[in-house]
Amino acid sequence: MSGDLHCHTKLSDGSLGIDDLIVLAQKKGVSTIAIMDHDCLAATVRGKIIGDRHGVKVIPGVELSATDTKRNKNTTVLCYLPDHPDRLEGLCRRNLLARKKASQYMILKASKKYDISPDLILKCATGSTNVYKQHIMHAFMECGLTDRIYGDLYKKIFTGNAPDNITVEPVFPDVTEIINAIHDAGGIAVLAASGTEDNYELLEELTKPGNEGIDGVEVWGPTIDDDRRKHLMSFAEKNNLLMVGGSNFHGMYGDKHTVGDYTTPKQHLDTLLNFKHYNLKYKTQQNG
Repeated sequence: MSGDLHCHTKLSDGSLGIDDLIVLAQKKGVSTIAIMDHDCLAATVRGKIIGDRHGVKVIPGVELSATDTKRNKNTTVLCYLPDHPDRLEGLCRRNLLARKKASQYMILKASKKYDISPDLILKCATGSTNVYKQHIMHAFMECGLTDRIYGDLYKKIFTGNAPDNITVEPVFPDVTEIINAIHDAGGIAVLAASGTEDNYELLEELTKPGNEGIDGVEVWGPTIDDDRRKHLMSFAEKNNLLMVGGSNFHGMYGDKHTVGDYTTPKQHLDTLLNFKHYNLKYKTQQNG
Protein backbone atom coordinates (compact mmCIF):
# COMPACT_ATOMS: atom_id res chain seq x y z
CA MET A 1 0.00 0.00 0.00
CA SER A 2 1.01 3.61 -0.56
CA GLY A 3 1.18 6.12 2.27
CA ASP A 4 0.29 9.77 2.77
CA LEU A 5 3.46 10.99 4.47
CA HIS A 6 2.55 14.65 4.98
CA CYS A 7 -0.48 15.41 7.16
CA HIS A 8 -1.12 18.13 9.73
CA THR A 9 -3.41 18.31 12.76
CA LYS A 10 -4.77 21.17 14.86
CA LEU A 11 -1.61 20.94 16.99
CA SER A 12 -0.08 23.17 14.31
CA ASP A 13 -1.91 24.59 11.27
CA GLY A 14 -4.44 21.85 10.52
CA SER A 15 -8.12 21.95 11.46
CA LEU A 16 -8.65 18.30 12.50
CA GLY A 17 -7.60 16.62 15.72
CA ILE A 18 -5.43 13.50 15.71
CA ASP A 19 -8.43 11.18 16.15
CA ASP A 20 -10.41 12.74 13.30
CA LEU A 21 -7.43 12.71 10.95
CA ILE A 22 -6.83 9.00 11.53
CA VAL A 23 -10.52 8.11 11.15
CA LEU A 24 -10.58 10.08 7.88
CA ALA A 25 -7.51 8.18 6.64
CA GLN A 26 -9.20 4.89 7.51
CA LYS A 27 -12.38 5.85 5.66
CA LYS A 28 -10.35 6.98 2.65
CA GLY A 29 -8.56 3.60 2.58
CA VAL A 30 -5.17 5.09 3.44
CA SER A 31 -3.37 2.53 5.60
CA THR A 32 -0.20 4.55 6.34
CA ILE A 33 0.16 8.22 7.24
CA ALA A 34 2.77 10.48 8.81
CA ILE A 35 1.67 13.33 11.06
CA MET A 36 4.07 16.15 10.29
CA ASP A 37 3.00 19.01 12.52
CA HIS A 38 5.25 22.07 12.45
CA ASP A 39 7.92 21.89 15.15
CA CYS A 40 5.71 19.63 17.27
CA LEU A 41 6.11 15.94 18.09
CA ALA A 42 3.12 15.75 20.43
CA ALA A 43 1.04 13.66 18.00
CA THR A 44 3.62 10.89 17.74
CA VAL A 45 2.70 8.67 20.70
CA ARG A 46 -1.03 9.33 20.67
CA GLY A 47 -1.13 8.96 16.90
CA LYS A 48 0.35 5.47 17.07
CA ILE A 49 -2.12 4.35 19.74
CA ILE A 50 -5.15 5.68 17.88
CA GLY A 51 -3.78 4.45 14.56
CA ASP A 52 -3.39 0.89 15.88
CA ARG A 53 -6.99 1.03 17.06
CA HIS A 54 -8.21 1.91 13.56
CA GLY A 55 -5.77 -0.16 11.51
CA VAL A 56 -3.78 2.85 10.30
CA LYS A 57 0.01 2.84 10.61
CA VAL A 58 1.22 6.23 11.87
CA ILE A 59 4.88 6.93 11.08
CA PRO A 60 6.55 9.20 13.66
CA GLY A 61 7.66 12.52 12.25
CA VAL A 62 7.80 16.29 12.45
CA GLU A 63 8.13 19.16 9.97
CA LEU A 64 10.96 21.38 11.19
CA SER A 65 11.14 25.04 10.24
CA ALA A 66 14.46 26.24 8.84
CA THR A 67 16.12 29.14 7.06
CA ASP A 68 17.87 28.90 3.72
CA THR A 69 20.38 31.49 4.88
CA LYS A 70 22.14 31.90 1.54
CA ARG A 71 18.91 32.90 -0.21
CA ASN A 72 17.33 34.51 2.86
CA LYS A 73 14.10 32.53 2.74
CA ASN A 74 12.34 30.12 5.06
CA THR A 75 12.00 26.45 4.20
CA THR A 76 11.17 23.21 6.01
CA VAL A 77 12.76 19.81 6.50
CA LEU A 78 10.68 16.70 7.13
CA CYS A 79 12.01 14.39 9.83
CA TYR A 80 10.86 10.77 9.73
CA LEU A 81 11.38 7.93 12.21
CA PRO A 82 13.60 9.65 14.82
CA ASP A 83 15.10 7.13 17.26
CA HIS A 84 15.50 9.81 19.94
CA PRO A 85 12.70 12.37 19.38
CA ASP A 86 13.45 13.96 22.77
CA ARG A 87 16.65 15.37 21.25
CA LEU A 88 14.50 17.53 18.96
CA GLU A 89 12.37 19.03 21.72
CA GLY A 90 14.74 21.93 22.42
CA LEU A 91 14.88 22.83 18.74
CA CYS A 92 11.10 22.66 18.49
CA ARG A 93 10.74 25.01 21.45
CA ARG A 94 13.13 27.51 19.85
CA ASN A 95 11.22 27.44 16.58
CA LEU A 96 7.84 27.75 18.28
CA LEU A 97 9.08 30.74 20.28
CA ALA A 98 10.34 32.42 17.11
CA ARG A 99 7.00 31.78 15.42
CA LYS A 100 5.09 33.06 18.47
CA LYS A 101 6.97 36.36 18.43
CA ALA A 102 6.27 36.82 14.73
CA SER A 103 2.59 35.91 15.12
CA GLN A 104 2.13 38.46 17.91
CA TYR A 105 3.19 41.23 15.52
CA MET A 106 0.86 39.89 12.80
CA ILE A 107 -2.07 39.74 15.23
CA LEU A 108 -1.49 43.38 16.23
CA LYS A 109 -1.24 44.48 12.59
CA ALA A 110 -4.42 42.61 11.67
CA SER A 111 -6.40 44.06 14.58
CA LYS A 112 -5.28 47.62 13.75
CA LYS A 113 -6.13 47.38 10.04
CA TYR A 114 -9.43 45.50 10.35
CA ASP A 115 -12.42 45.18 12.67
CA ILE A 116 -11.11 42.04 14.32
CA SER A 117 -9.93 41.39 17.86
CA PRO A 118 -6.74 39.64 18.98
CA ASP A 119 -8.83 37.52 21.34
CA LEU A 120 -10.86 36.10 18.46
CA ILE A 121 -7.70 35.15 16.56
CA LEU A 122 -6.36 33.41 19.65
CA LYS A 123 -9.69 31.63 20.07
CA CYS A 124 -9.47 30.32 16.50
CA ALA A 125 -6.00 28.97 17.33
CA THR A 126 -7.23 27.05 20.39
CA GLY A 127 -5.50 23.65 20.58
CA SER A 128 -2.59 24.69 18.40
CA THR A 129 0.95 25.20 19.61
CA ASN A 130 0.96 28.59 17.85
CA VAL A 131 -0.96 31.11 15.78
CA TYR A 132 -0.67 30.54 12.03
CA LYS A 133 -1.92 32.51 9.04
CA GLN A 134 -4.86 30.10 8.74
CA HIS A 135 -6.04 31.03 12.23
CA ILE A 136 -6.00 34.72 11.34
CA MET A 137 -8.02 33.97 8.21
CA HIS A 138 -10.42 31.82 10.23
CA ALA A 139 -11.06 34.82 12.48
CA PHE A 140 -11.77 36.97 9.41
CA MET A 141 -14.28 34.34 8.25
CA GLU A 142 -15.97 34.37 11.67
CA CYS A 143 -16.41 38.14 11.31
CA GLY A 144 -17.86 37.86 7.81
CA LEU A 145 -14.93 39.68 6.22
CA THR A 146 -14.26 36.79 3.83
CA ASP A 147 -15.83 33.44 2.97
CA ARG A 148 -12.64 31.43 2.48
CA ILE A 149 -9.14 30.87 3.84
CA TYR A 150 -7.33 31.34 0.53
CA GLY A 151 -8.88 34.17 -1.45
CA ASP A 152 -8.42 37.83 -2.27
CA LEU A 153 -8.06 38.85 1.38
CA TYR A 154 -5.37 36.23 1.99
CA LYS A 155 -3.43 37.53 -1.02
CA LYS A 156 -3.92 41.10 0.15
CA ILE A 157 -2.44 40.61 3.62
CA PHE A 158 0.06 37.79 3.06
CA THR A 159 1.57 38.50 -0.39
CA GLY A 160 5.07 39.93 -0.29
CA ASN A 161 4.58 42.97 -2.55
CA ALA A 162 1.05 43.84 -1.42
CA PRO A 163 0.79 47.26 0.31
CA ASP A 164 -1.39 45.82 3.10
CA ASN A 165 0.91 42.88 3.79
CA ILE A 166 1.02 42.07 7.52
CA THR A 167 3.42 39.13 7.25
CA VAL A 168 6.24 38.93 9.78
CA GLU A 169 8.61 36.07 9.03
CA PRO A 170 10.12 34.20 11.99
CA VAL A 171 13.87 33.67 12.11
CA PHE A 172 14.72 29.97 12.23
CA PRO A 173 18.07 28.10 12.40
CA ASP A 174 19.97 27.45 9.19
CA VAL A 175 18.83 24.38 7.27
CA THR A 176 22.15 22.60 7.87
CA GLU A 177 21.70 22.96 11.63
CA ILE A 178 18.24 21.42 11.30
CA ILE A 179 19.58 18.47 9.31
CA ASN A 180 22.35 17.94 11.88
CA ALA A 181 19.76 17.89 14.66
CA ILE A 182 17.61 15.36 12.79
CA HIS A 183 20.56 13.04 12.27
CA ASP A 184 21.64 13.45 15.89
CA ALA A 185 18.14 12.28 16.85
CA GLY A 186 18.52 9.26 14.56
CA GLY A 187 15.94 10.61 12.14
CA ILE A 188 15.72 10.71 8.37
CA ALA A 189 15.97 14.22 6.87
CA VAL A 190 13.89 14.96 3.76
CA LEU A 191 13.75 18.36 2.09
CA ALA A 192 10.10 19.42 1.86
CA ALA A 193 8.55 20.70 -1.36
CA SER A 194 9.01 24.29 -0.15
CA GLY A 195 12.78 23.83 -0.34
CA THR A 196 12.75 23.27 -4.09
CA GLU A 197 10.01 25.69 -5.06
CA ASP A 198 11.16 28.11 -7.78
CA ASN A 199 14.79 26.93 -7.47
CA TYR A 200 16.83 23.79 -6.91
CA GLU A 201 19.99 25.42 -5.61
CA LEU A 202 19.39 24.44 -1.98
CA LEU A 203 18.78 20.80 -2.87
CA GLU A 204 21.93 20.72 -5.00
CA GLU A 205 24.01 22.26 -2.21
CA LEU A 206 22.71 19.78 0.38
CA THR A 207 23.83 16.85 -1.76
CA LYS A 208 27.36 18.06 -2.50
CA PRO A 209 30.20 16.00 -0.98
CA GLY A 210 31.34 17.48 2.31
CA ASN A 211 28.01 19.17 3.06
CA GLU A 212 25.58 17.94 5.69
CA GLY A 213 23.66 15.58 3.47
CA ILE A 214 19.92 15.46 3.01
CA ASP A 215 18.54 11.91 2.88
CA GLY A 216 15.60 12.50 0.59
CA VAL A 217 13.29 14.93 -1.16
CA GLU A 218 9.53 15.37 -1.38
CA VAL A 219 8.44 14.64 -4.95
CA TRP A 220 4.68 14.03 -4.66
CA GLY A 221 2.38 16.76 -3.42
CA PRO A 222 -0.27 19.31 -4.40
CA THR A 223 2.24 22.05 -5.26
CA ILE A 224 4.48 19.82 -7.41
CA ASP A 225 3.49 19.75 -11.08
CA ASP A 226 4.52 17.04 -13.55
CA ASP A 227 7.62 18.83 -14.88
CA ARG A 228 8.92 19.59 -11.42
CA ARG A 229 8.22 16.04 -10.26
CA LYS A 230 10.15 14.56 -13.19
CA HIS A 231 13.10 16.83 -12.45
CA LEU A 232 13.08 15.96 -8.74
CA MET A 233 12.78 12.22 -9.38
CA SER A 234 15.65 12.32 -11.84
CA PHE A 235 17.81 14.25 -9.37
CA ALA A 236 16.90 11.85 -6.55
CA GLU A 237 17.79 8.81 -8.62
CA LYS A 238 21.17 10.26 -9.60
CA ASN A 239 22.00 11.16 -6.01
CA ASN A 240 20.55 8.08 -4.26
CA LEU A 241 17.96 10.13 -2.39
CA LEU A 242 14.74 8.86 -0.88
CA MET A 243 11.55 10.00 -2.57
CA VAL A 244 8.46 10.69 -0.47
CA GLY A 245 5.21 12.58 -0.77
CA GLY A 246 1.81 13.30 0.63
CA SER A 247 -1.22 15.53 0.51
CA ASN A 248 0.10 18.21 2.91
CA PHE A 249 -3.36 17.85 4.42
CA HIS A 250 -4.63 20.72 6.59
CA GLY A 251 -8.37 20.04 6.65
CA MET A 252 -10.42 23.23 6.16
CA TYR A 253 -7.14 25.14 6.44
CA GLY A 254 -5.86 23.46 3.28
CA ASP A 255 -6.58 24.02 -0.38
CA LYS A 256 -9.09 21.62 -1.96
CA HIS A 257 -7.46 18.25 -1.31
CA THR A 258 -7.80 15.55 1.29
CA VAL A 259 -5.88 12.66 2.83
CA GLY A 260 -4.69 10.23 0.18
CA ASP A 261 -4.96 12.60 -2.79
CA TYR A 262 -1.15 12.48 -3.00
CA THR A 263 0.81 9.53 -1.67
CA THR A 264 4.19 7.83 -1.58
CA PRO A 265 4.06 4.66 -3.73
CA LYS A 266 4.60 1.35 -1.91
CA GLN A 267 8.10 0.81 -3.33
CA HIS A 268 9.31 4.15 -1.99
CA LEU A 269 7.40 3.78 1.28
CA ASP A 270 9.15 0.44 1.89
CA THR A 271 12.50 2.04 1.05
CA LEU A 272 11.90 4.76 3.64
CA LEU A 273 10.84 2.28 6.33
CA ASN A 274 13.94 0.13 5.73
CA PHE A 275 16.36 2.98 5.04
CA LYS A 276 18.12 3.02 8.40
CA HIS A 277 18.54 -0.74 8.45
CA TYR A 278 20.60 -0.70 5.26
CA ASN A 279 22.30 2.68 5.58
CA LEU A 280 25.82 2.61 7.02
CA LYS A 281 25.55 6.12 8.51
CA TYR A 282 22.60 5.16 10.67
CA LYS A 283 24.10 1.80 11.63
CA THR A 284 27.21 3.67 12.84
CA GLN A 285 25.06 6.05 14.88
CA GLN A 286 23.21 3.19 16.53
CA ASN A 287 26.39 1.30 17.32
CA GLY A 288 28.12 4.42 18.59
